[in-house]
Amino acid sequence: MKRIPTAELLDSDAGTPQEVASSLADLRWINRTFGGQATTRVMVEQLAQSTGARELSLLEVAAGSGDVPLAARNALADRGIALTVTLLDRSPAHVGNGGRSVVGDALALPFYDASFDLVSCGLFAHHLSPEELVQFVNESLRVCRRAVLINDLIRHPLHMAMVYAGWPLYRSRLTRHDAPASVRQAYTIPEMREMLCTTTASRVDVSRHYLFRMGVIVWK
Repeated sequence: MKRIPTAELLDSDAGTPQEVASSLADLRWINRTFGGQATTRVMVEQLAQSTGARELSLLEVAAGSGDVPLAARNALADRGIALTVTLLDRSPAHVGNGGRSVVGDALALPFYDASFDLVSCGLFAHHLSPEELVQFVNESLRVCRRAVLINDLIRHPLHMAMVYAGWPLYRSRLTRHDAPASVRQAYTIPEMREMLCTTTASRVDVSRHYLFRMGVIVWK
């Protein structure tokens, strides 16, 4: 299945405020039900175990409503890991849920070097071209102290079939357009490895997760 870059409607807020809100609600449901929240939680826990850290700060880029890192924070607290989360998004309409949030550019993060232990993103990498993805990861490695976490989809024909099967469950017309577009332009694991080998990372660990999710730890 060839990768086909496709513009997504939510990227440009091409809808009414209610449609955007419904699409963000769809994303929260998808992350909660189909492994998105679990993928980030597992990666943070693995990193904490590997480094021995019990307190970590995390910047979530292209955060939307921030459901994935906030769910990880709540789950990890029960395991004795304190995760402090800051959300960054290009649109103030997507964040502002009462937590720590910043409006900014993912490719030019408005932070000093080594400002956070971790920089993370969920369902964002597939929006970027290979060149932009390398730029984003290098910029994130600049801002982090330990690692960059990438939580994203795996492109596969069966995944596409599952996305279309879920159409009746989506609240927003934006989601009905954007969900298949996301799978079409998602990367495979070999593609992701090849791109990340050109970054400044010291090591890259890639794992498969529930229902065509990949989890990537890019070590500084």
